[in-house]
Amino acid sequence: MLRVLGIKNFALIEDISLEFTNQFSIITGETGAGKSIILGALSLLLGKRADLNSIKDSEKKCIIEGHFSIGSFNLSSLFDALDLDYEEHTIIRREILPSGKSRAFVNDTPVKLSNLSELGVHLIDIHSQHETLSIGNIDYQYSVLDTVAQNSKLKQNYKDNYKFLNEYKSHFEELKSNQVKADETYDYNVFLLSELKEAKLKVGLQEELESEQRKLSHIEELQEKLGKSFEHLDEESMGVISQLRDVNSQMRKAAQLDTNLEELYRRVESILIEVEDISSETQSQQESLEADPKVLEQINTQLQHIYNLQKKHHTSNIKGLIETQNELEEQVSVKENAEQALREVQVKIDDQIEKLKAIAKTLFKSRQDTTKVISSSVESMLGELGIPDAKFEVRGVYTNVFTPKGADEFEWVFSANKGSALQDLKKVASGGELSRITLAIKSLLAEFENLPTIVFDEIDTGVSGDIATKMGSIMKKMSSSLQVISITHLPQIAGMGEQHFKVYKTTENDKTKSNIKILKGQERVVELAEMLGGDKTSVSALAHAQSLLK
Repeated sequence: MLRVLGIKNFALIEDISLEFTNQFSIITGETGAGKSIILGALSLLLGKRADLNSIKDSEKKCIIEGHFSIGSFNLSSLFDALDLDYEEHTIIRREILPSGKSRAFVNDTPVKLSNLSELGVHLIDIHSQHETLSIGNIDYQYSVLDTVAQNSKLKQNYKDNYKFLNEYKSHFEELKSNQVKADETYDYNVFLLSELKEAKLKVGLQEELESEQRKLSHIEELQEKLGKSFEHLDEESMGVISQLRDVNSQMRKAAQLDTNLEELYRRVESILIEVEDISSETQSQQESLEADPKVLEQINTQLQHIYNLQKKHHTSNIKGLIETQNELEEQVSVKENAEQALREVQVKIDDQIEKLKAIAKTLFKSRQDTTKVISSSVESMLGELGIPDAKFEVRGVYTNVFTPKGADEFEWVFSANKGSALQDLKKVASGGELSRITLAIKSLLAEFENLPTIVFDEIDTGVSGDIATKMGSIMKKMSSSLQVISITHLPQIAGMGEQHFKVYKTTENDKTKSNIKILKGQERVVELAEMLGGDKTSVSALAHAQSLLK
């Protein structure tokens, strides 16, 4: 729950720090005094986008900081999922810099706004005046149903399997689309593939062929070069081998006279052996060379085929042709194996539909069992809140049509007067009736949600007198199990708070600023007397105000 809220340089507030109790807190003040600034600051802590215009002094940064006690709310796993350090006393801070840059921190660890938003929904539920209208929203209605029915695991199971079904269907449609494309180009692709396969492509083939082509195209020149080389090596008197043999003989004799020359002799002998081997290999290569016009023609033809294929498929090497061949094989395979692939995916779709249907029916039954609890609870509370003839029902039907929410539809219907037909809630309920229905729903949800804090922003709009008193009693009762903060204009509700803050404006040096202070004792009596609209100094007004403090 919220323990401390610090606000610096935000809107009309310079620097305040509010400490909240764990029960029923009230915030009052005249219209325009700055009560909405408190909600704005809380919204920033819950991940709302920052606005540079909200900085009071544009040369200083704005800081909103909230201290939360969360030890009893089982949030450690959520912190782990968000990769945050869990602390039972957690501090969230938002900063808006003069440059317009916004930063967020949880226990001094920088976080993304998306993570802050995900954490925020588990810390504070802010019920604004606008949210009263959301009670007619389908998403909100399903949220209420699933919260009361404790459907979190079942709903997640449905969502996961719904996702799998859509993935299978998308894959099926993709296969069908590919099949259509494959049908259109199948014959041509088969022809192209046949051409590539005939070339018997492999990595290095082009280089091998081009090397052999060079050799056969210059066979006479090669023979000439090798012949001259052999002559220089093996000429009887002046050849390299003859001279090396003479050197070798002389070095052998010298080594016999000086053992220090033994190593040099061995090196000459080694060179002689190597050159003799080179001479023999040169002669062998020369003798093996033979012009073969037919082989050369075959190589030229094969190379030209490869060059034509490279030009045709816009590549400069064998690797590119092999990649093209693989792609064509896959495309041809799609056509040839399409029916089998479609049948396999269709089996998965059919199996997934049956699985999802079973989960959807279980989810619908769980929701349907909850409708009576919601209907009776809301009807009973509306009776207490001055609508004794109210009828409220949640009606459900299983549609067998899968949607992200399930395979069912629910309708919330309402009638405020005896004898009137039940109709769609959002069409027939007035603003005051919606406020009371919303409070009834929130009161019910408080029994099922492990939520630390709820903030009501003038939920009492459109009511007064005894009804306001009963609404205050309901909120005070809710505060026995969670922290409740209510922004109100009604003295009947304000008098029930365990803690009372007043927001007010002052002017200093021709500048307006909002302040907030906690009221105690006689200060509360005077504030309530002023809210009653009477003379706050009269004995009767003060006595009336005193009677509201309970």
